[in-house]
Amino acid sequence: MGTDRVAETIAAFAAQLAAADLAYGHGAADALAEAELLVHGYLDAQPWDASAPAALQRLLRQRIEARIPAAHLTGRAWFAGRWFLVSPGVMIPRSPLQELIGNGLQPWLRRPPATVLDLCCGSGALGLAAALQFPDARVALADIDPAAVACARRNIERFGLARRAQAHLGSLFDAVPPARYDLILVNPPYVAEAELKTLPPEYGHEPRLGLAAGADGLDCWRAVLSQVGSWLADDGLLAGEVGNSAPALQRAFPRLPFIWPELECAERLADGAFGVFALDAAAVA
Repeated sequence: MGTDRVAETIAAFAAQLAAADLAYGHGAADALAEAELLVHGYLDAQPWDASAPAALQRLLRQRIEARIPAAHLTGRAWFAGRWFLVSPGVMIPRSPLQELIGNGLQPWLRRPPATVLDLCCGSGALGLAAALQFPDARVALADIDPAAVACARRNIERFGLARRAQAHLGSLFDAVPPARYDLILVNPPYVAEAELKTLPPEYGHEPRLGLAAGADGLDCWRAVLSQVGSWLADDGLLAGEVGNSAPALQRAFPRLPFIWPELECAERLADGAFGVFALDAAAVA
């Protein structure tokens, strides 16, 4: 498919998406970005042929009429500069933590990690982005959802990381063998009950267990923070996402010295921050 034809298709799709009553937030900030994800995600999965225009039109109709996010339509999510596989019913990767990983978690990570743990890994995007950023690191990924673990294993194979990465099925730390990790990444469910009721239909295509986290959005984070000190290396780092539940997290743990990084590429939340933080091992010991 020629570059001009790609651009024309994206522009036409963006116009139709913009005219529809849609919500974004699964890797795209607006109609143009969503059109790019839809077209390029399709083209990553299969080459252009005579059936492509009709196939793309069907995907566009599904995006508008069924409110299905582009990643679930194409099976591809653009994350940390790469296309990750994402199955329908699995959380779509879009965490702002990708920017921190791409910057090597500097200046908070004291050395390149030899071991990385990705809890609530979903498709495995965070942990595998870290594996690609730190080529000597061994990575453990864990999720309670069998569909997510299966998807993460497909991405491990996709990026040729089977020798350095393993995905485990289970709840939080119970899923992985006891160890001390230099870097722990956590993007758990963190949506509070009240916020969950206001989410647009697009989010209904993701598993509720990947979003809902109790009355204040902190059910999972309480479990993580009560145990993480036993899993971090002495000079290790915890990097996590809590989204709009960040104020509740700070109220619940007023003594923890959360670091809230400024980001260049992520969209600010309602409180003006980005909903991601870092904590060193000493803070949670």
